[in-house]
Amino acid sequence: MSPGDSPADELLARVLLSRVLEPGDEVGGRWLRELGAVEVARRLREGGPQLVGITDKRWAGLLDRAGQAEPERDLAAAQQADMRFVAPGDGEWPGQLDDLGDARPVGLWVRGRASLRMWALRSVAVVGARACTEYGAHMAATLGAGLAEHGWVVVSGGAYGVDGAAHRGALGAGGATVAVLACGADRAYPRGHTELLGRIAEQGLVIGELPPGDHPTPSRFIVRNRVIAALTRGTVVVEAAHRSGSLVTARAAQRLGRHTMGVPGPATSGLSAGVHELLRGDAVLVTDAAEVVELVGDMGQLAPDRRGPVLPRDLLEPGARRVLAALPGRGSAPPGDIARGAQTTQDDAIARLYELRSLGYVERHGDGWKLTRQAMISVRGGRSPC
Repeated sequence: MSPGDSPADELLARVLLSRVLEPGDEVGGRWLRELGAVEVARRLREGGPQLVGITDKRWAGLLDRAGQAEPERDLAAAQQADMRFVAPGDGEWPGQLDDLGDARPVGLWVRGRASLRMWALRSVAVVGARACTEYGAHMAATLGAGLAEHGWVVVSGGAYGVDGAAHRGALGAGGATVAVLACGADRAYPRGHTELLGRIAEQGLVIGELPPGDHPTPSRFIVRNRVIAALTRGTVVVEAAHRSGSLVTARAAQRLGRHTMGVPGPATSGLSAGVHELLRGDAVLVTDAAEVVELVGDMGQLAPDRRGPVLPRDLLEPGARRVLAALPGRGSAPPGDIARGAQTTQDDAIARLYELRSLGYVERHGDGWKLTRQAMISVRGGRSPC
């Protein structure tokens, strides 16, 4: 945000630009970096002076888009759909997306209760073929469930095949999952995943760069994959042919310095040929969630966590404090019991538990959650003695 621009001006400018600029537009990203969102939006709305780096024809197209954009209406539609707009600089913005440079999203439309920034801190992407085999679906679901049981957030694209299996695996294990869409986050795409995406929005997060109601295109699927790669600590590919879009995600992860992993398949399977090509390069072979966590987690991840919370208890949001206070002093408790103690829904409790997990307060044990050893000191210190 440039000096003199109010937060409201910045918000409206970025909402407008999310409808005018295509996702991943690096020329537009350079304008934002050099001039700021408010100035770029002003030039587009008022018709000049023309910004550098594009043809007159393209400039005319952007002016036409800007003339039809209604940011206030988009914000109202988002509110109706229980969505919010998260922009760079906001408290919920995941800082790792800044690694994309000028290809960084203008902002993200988010549907769901959880904090995207907190969930992204401990997240892994699981991607692969849409027309996957039974083996691919089984491996994706098993990885999704296993990562959730280890307290990690599963990120994928909401598509048929591997994506859907990974999401379902995480949800079935009572875990956290994020679907990154190539359309408006209020749209169910593909239509066959209407129920699944609705469930993800309740228990997890559905996010996208495009404003409410906007439709997907082939190019938008490709550029969407860079967000999946940047958002997470690593990407696991489960079944992918040589020209699979999931390989785009894996290569983006490699360029960004993220971990890249592949699940091997039969040597004769064309659907595993792309994965095997990755494994012949710099990708790491993995066969289960524990191997993924060992690679992407902090040093000593599989050993007992001895670190205390990284955020003082008093700085937690009220909802997170209530959930933290509902955990037993000894042993573990299932999410349902924690939700009742915190007087909230089970979905909200799960969202808060994964936030608290990223901060070092709690850890998952099977189907239950418990305080970490060092967190007990913080929690007991904040409770009344009577």
